[in-house]
Amino acid sequence: MTKAKSGQMSETSDILAVAKAAGKKGPPPVHLWNPPYCGEMDMRIARDGTWFHEGTPIGRAPLVRLFASILKLEDGRYYLVTPVEKLGITVEDAPFIVVDFRLEEGEHGAELTFTTNVGDEVTAGPDHPMRMGRDPTTPNPAPYVMVRRGLEARVDRKSFYRLIELGEVAEHAGEAWFGLWSRGTFFPVMREADLVG
Repeated sequence: MTKAKSGQMSETSDILAVAKAAGKKGPPPVHLWNPPYCGEMDMRIARDGTWFHEGTPIGRAPLVRLFASILKLEDGRYYLVTPVEKLGITVEDAPFIVVDFRLEEGEHGAELTFTTNVGDEVTAGPDHPMRMGRDPTTPNPAPYVMVRRGLEARVDRKSFYRLIELGEVAEHAGEAWFGLWSRGTFFPVMREADLVG
């Protein structure tokens, strides 16, 4: 793969300038941008949600939020995009991590609203579905919630344990499943028959 080495600092500056300008008017419309691929950027989002640039963690939260605002998923790959360029980056799992949530009562019953490590807030439902994956480091399920346009957040462990306390059994696909309700939608976690204890 092509490595974007020469001029990488200027590319990073260009990307930041676009993100800052767009941020003043709301989230940038990255779904409308289709710039040419310009190579790979030495940037990685670790499984725990930490962003690295050239092997060094990015410690400034506002900078991470700016980069997160121009992240795009396309054909299974993650890119930072501007109207004029697209740079590939590495994402080890989901690009975002759910760090907290709140339960409220809404028009359609319970509503689970999640907060991510980059400041996004989304309420699980038809527009922001939840799914169950597997944690490769443990035998435990790993829940994910859709944040925007294919970009997911994995629910951190402490929040997952809190979520499980809110779960209930309902019929899903002709079977009894343990799961979570939000905005009138049932999100299955596991079959009731597989529950231990």
